[in-house]
Amino acid sequence: MAATRTHTYAPGSLIAARGREWVVLPDITSPADDLIIARPLNGDAEFTTGLFTDEVEPASFPRPTADPGQIGDSVAAGLLRTAMRIGFTSAAGPFRSLAAIAVEPRQYQLLPLMLALRMDVVRLLIADDVGIGKTIESALIAKELIEQGEAERMAVLCSPALAEQWQDELRQKFAIDAELVLPSTVARLEREAGRRVDESLFRHYKYTVVSTDYIKSPRRRAQFLQDAPELVIVDEAHTCVPASGTGAGTRQQRYDLLKSLATDARRHLILVTATPHSGKEDAFRDLIGLLDPELATLDLETVQGRERLARHYVQRRRRDISHYLDEETRLPKVRQSRETTFEQSKDYADLMHDVLRFARETIRDETGAVRRQVRWWPALALLRSVASSPRAAAQTLRKRSATSVAETGAEADALGAAHVLDWSDDDVLEGIDAVPGADDERLPRAARDRLRTMAEVAYTLEGPQKDTKLRTLIDAVKRMIVEGYDPIVFCKYIPTAEYVAEHLTEALGRKATVAAVTGTLPPAERIDRIESLTSQRGRHVLVATDCLSEGVNLQQHFQAVVHYDLAWNPTRHEQREGRVDRFGQPRNEVLAVTMYGLDNGIDGVVLDVLIRKHAAIAKQTGVAVPVPERNDTVVKALVEGVLLHEKEPDQLALDLDFGDLGKSRDRLHTEWERVAARESKVLTKYAHSGVRELDEVRREAIEARTALGRHTDVAEFARESLSALGGAVQAREDGFTVQIQGLSVGVRHALGLASPDDTGTRGSDLVFRHDLPVKVGERALLRTDPVVIALARHMVDAALDPRIGDRERPARRCGAIRTHAIAVRTTMLLVRYRFRLHLPGRVKVRDLIAEDAQVVAYRTAPGGGREWLSDKEVTALVSATPDANVLPELVRRAVEDAIADLGDQPAPGEAAPPCSVQADLDAFGLDLGKRLEDAHRRVRRSVGELRRNLKVVPHDHADILGVYVYLPVGGASR
Repeated sequence: MAATRTHTYAPGSLIAARGREWVVLPDITSPADDLIIARPLNGDAEFTTGLFTDEVEPASFPRPTADPGQIGDSVAAGLLRTAMRIGFTSAAGPFRSLAAIAVEPRQYQLLPLMLALRMDVVRLLIADDVGIGKTIESALIAKELIEQGEAERMAVLCSPALAEQWQDELRQKFAIDAELVLPSTVARLEREAGRRVDESLFRHYKYTVVSTDYIKSPRRRAQFLQDAPELVIVDEAHTCVPASGTGAGTRQQRYDLLKSLATDARRHLILVTATPHSGKEDAFRDLIGLLDPELATLDLETVQGRERLARHYVQRRRRDISHYLDEETRLPKVRQSRETTFEQSKDYADLMHDVLRFARETIRDETGAVRRQVRWWPALALLRSVASSPRAAAQTLRKRSATSVAETGAEADALGAAHVLDWSDDDVLEGIDAVPGADDERLPRAARDRLRTMAEVAYTLEGPQKDTKLRTLIDAVKRMIVEGYDPIVFCKYIPTAEYVAEHLTEALGRKATVAAVTGTLPPAERIDRIESLTSQRGRHVLVATDCLSEGVNLQQHFQAVVHYDLAWNPTRHEQREGRVDRFGQPRNEVLAVTMYGLDNGIDGVVLDVLIRKHAAIAKQTGVAVPVPERNDTVVKALVEGVLLHEKEPDQLALDLDFGDLGKSRDRLHTEWERVAARESKVLTKYAHSGVRELDEVRREAIEARTALGRHTDVAEFARESLSALGGAVQAREDGFTVQIQGLSVGVRHALGLASPDDTGTRGSDLVFRHDLPVKVGERALLRTDPVVIALARHMVDAALDPRIGDRERPARRCGAIRTHAIAVRTTMLLVRYRFRLHLPGRVKVRDLIAEDAQVVAYRTAPGGGREWLSDKEVTALVSATPDANVLPELVRRAVEDAIADLGDQPAPGEAAPPCSVQADLDAFGLDLGKRLEDAHRRVRRSVGELRRNLKVVPHDHADILGVYVYLPVGGASR
């Protein structure tokens, strides 16, 4: 028979068991009567366990004493304050996630979180501009839902090329350890989970990053939907809505998957994309209809329609956030653009003339009539390859065309457009850099012989002597290196990238290190190659295809982009430049160089009709709108101008005023300008720039950061703590190193370093860096780094445990100094409050225990008694420094007097002595709970019933961790 509880322990109570103190948690698992769920005081939630009542007894938090072992100087007091802030992982404020993440969100990045918390079920589309932090914004919402207990499982659906980056971002910045679900990992995951192949993995693994294309097939989709988590993030969501033309079938499968997920009204769904509106209204309606079915048909031109969409939709441009709520965001202030032109050598021009003649012949039948469009794609692909590089030309001329084996005209169109038009976002950049084919078995034998002959000629044109485009690039890159840039050179095709990298390596020699990254590498190896390149000393040149034009963050190491091959989709150009022109770029100016040929015809048309117009519209309206027509009519006009407009072979430059091309261009530009004007007018609504909302973001951001401390606090704390513990600290440009031989065995064990060499770094140095990412074995100076957390908890535990020796106890609970900062005796207290949070959810009330550390202070009032300092005065007092010595005896006496002012320590459940400091602190706890409750309600002001039932209740008495006395210089100790 189970034992009967002899004590009732309310959630938040302190108990003693197994040689340490614990905090009682709500009975979230409905344990037996003889079991108490608790987590260690100052400990990690991972160590939550069940304790039997016969091993538990009530406990009170011990107050400081005037024992010499608890008294220290102002530095020791500061270490304990900071350690308490860092050690907290369950904050009581409305943004519980902020205490458990490794990034300090910008104020603008908190706005999507506020919108999410105002929903019963989160359905949100985050459509912020390229490079300002959509991944952080969506992951922050996910972390908040997890910390609140609103979501236990999560899946991120994304391209396989971005899966590892998502995994790294979640792990390093948000302490979410997600498994990759890819074709290459599924077998291993199933073995480790001990499951059969036909069973879902999504019950076993709480957090996953899943390839959208792997999971979209009917069989896998059914498995996923059966056990899909209650929270799903969809990256590049614009590729998951139906569309005609390129990749329509793939898009439809993705859309069917998302629509099925959205059907469950209880599921949180966060959609992420920088291009929510591709120019087709139907596709946009399908996208927002996933958030709220009524949005699919609602009139968005009305105020009511826009307000309805604004509940689910946030879209900010760079200009919206560069100076947001008086906070500057580090973005490059200038994107310098250069156009670099070239004319090919006579031999190369002759090859291009031959290829153009051949292309024109292949699109006509025996009578001279133009064949259907399907036959155009090999010709167009061939022209693009020859314009790219001689190596790409040679491989295209020898390779069989994919359209020749297509079963239907529609399939041939899709395959051809994917290679030629650069609109193949349907496969999210995977496979787009493969060289196309021109050899078609339906061609006459003589024509196929001509292809092979031209291929042989192309091979002879490699190198800067005959390839003027390559020579121009080499000169441009050398100039950039002299100017202090590390450039990324973007190429259309894999052979071109490899060719360019080879010749740049030879031409630059020791001036720079060169590496190529293409679709031939798996996504993980692409990142490894980039890290290997940037770890080299000196300048770096990365040659890449568009497999790196989305999602990969390169701004820390590169500051310039070269468009070696023009993209036929202006959005692709923006994506390329967005790899360096984004949040976190240390330079104020980035460079974009566009190369184009004066004599190949195609480049001039694409540049004028698409690229320059896109840039002009963005500059004029502040809105980067994609090409509004996706039915290929404009591009048809462009290529018809190249293939059908007969001119002499040596006159390839096009006259833009002729016939259909000029008309198509004008229609496109007119429609483009109209869409951009409309978008620029409505963006302010979806930027949520209302005064009330901005004031709320500012208030919550300030309060959260004040409670948690800044990034600089963490760095200073780690440096001073490890130095005080005996580690030799040596500064470096990006952080510092610690020689840990001087750390005691107990400290090394607490930090997870079993021996001086067990650091994962060279020798016995522990390396700390200020910014992510960090290398394997190194540590980030962030509050969620495991060593930083362990250090903070060790400092707190050591300060509270008088049995630990002085050498391992640099943080102290008491102290006294003399300072000019005050005129009368002032006492500062480090206080911890434990709160019980009742957070109503969709199904039940979530009952959570949270903590909050506060620094309060009072001075002796003129007529006697206490006068409590304002928050501003406390902040000034914290930074006060000693200006005169205090005799040890006077320090002891001042501390004893301050402890006496606290009054007798009340037993659990009893009231504090009237007029005592403890009574005031307990009253402050009630007020703090009310303020925190109001903050929760403000954030959730739109969630009716949930907001009304929300409660934040302080538990019993405030815990007093530290007592520090400030004495005026020349004044008495009392």
